[in-house]
Amino acid sequence: MADVERQNALAVTDAHNGPIMSSCLVEVDESSAVVRLTGVLDAAGAEAVRGALLARLVARPGPVVADVTGLRVVDPAGRSVFADVRREVADWPAADLLLCDPAVDGPAHPDAAFAGVPAWPTLDGALAAVAASPLAAVLTAELTPAVGAARQARELVATGCERWGMATLADPACIAITEMVNNVVAHARTPMTVRLAPQESTLHLAVRDHSPRRPTFAGISPPTRAGGRGLLLIDTVTRRWGSSAVPDGKVVWCVLHPDDEAA
Repeated sequence: MADVERQNALAVTDAHNGPIMSSCLVEVDESSAVVRLTGVLDAAGAEAVRGALLARLVARPGPVVADVTGLRVVDPAGRSVFADVRREVADWPAADLLLCDPAVDGPAHPDAAFAGVPAWPTLDGALAAVAASPLAAVLTAELTPAVGAARQARELVATGCERWGMATLADPACIAITEMVNNVVAHARTPMTVRLAPQESTLHLAVRDHSPRRPTFAGISPPTRAGGRGLLLIDTVTRRWGSSAVPDGKVVWCVLHPDDEAA
C-alpha cells in the first residue's frame, strides 16, 4: 500500500464506557483500484473519507473499491458517505464506487445505509467486477491552461465519438468541451484533466481543474452583458451537467444523449 493518509484521532463518547478514541485510516493502493478503510468511522471522519474516495476516483478512471473489511461505522453520517460518493460520481466518465464488505452475501447490501452501493463479500469478487468494466472505452488527456487546449480537447472528443460510433454527438460534445476547457483557461488557470467515456448510448465528459471556484449558471444572460454565454451553451447542448468539489479543485461534467440530437 502507498499514499497512506491517517486522520487525527477523534474523541467520541460511548454511552456505557465513557470517552473513547476513534480514528479511520485510509490506505490507497496506487497499483490497483482499492482504497482500504480501517478503524472507526464517525461523523467527524466522514468528510475526510469522502474526500479520499473522490480524490481516487478523479485520479483513476474506472470503478474504485472501498474495502471496509476492517472498518467499524459508528454514526449515520459515516454510514451514508459511500452512497453519497456514488451519487456524486454517477455522471462522471467511467467512475463508480463498489464495496468490499464481508457482511454481504451478494451485490445488494443488507444495511439500508449502504443501499445503492454494489457490494461483494470478498476483495477478489469486487476486483473481478472492476476487471469486467470496459476501461478501454475511456480517453484522458492532461492539458495546460493555454491557447490550443480547447482544440486538443475537441480532437480527443472527435476521436472518442468516432471510436464508439457516436457521430451524432460529436458536434454538441465539441461545443461542450470547448466551453468547459475555456472556462479553465480563463478562470481557473490551472492544469486540467479532460476525460470522456461512453455509457450505453450516452457520452460523459468531464474536466478536472485545481481551482475551488465552481461555475454558477443563472440562466440566459441579458443581451447587454458581455460574456457569460459558455454555461448557457453547455446547458443547451447537454442532457445534464454539473460540478463536484474534490480535494484541490473541482470536476465539471456533462452528459449528452443521442435522442436530444434526433429531436
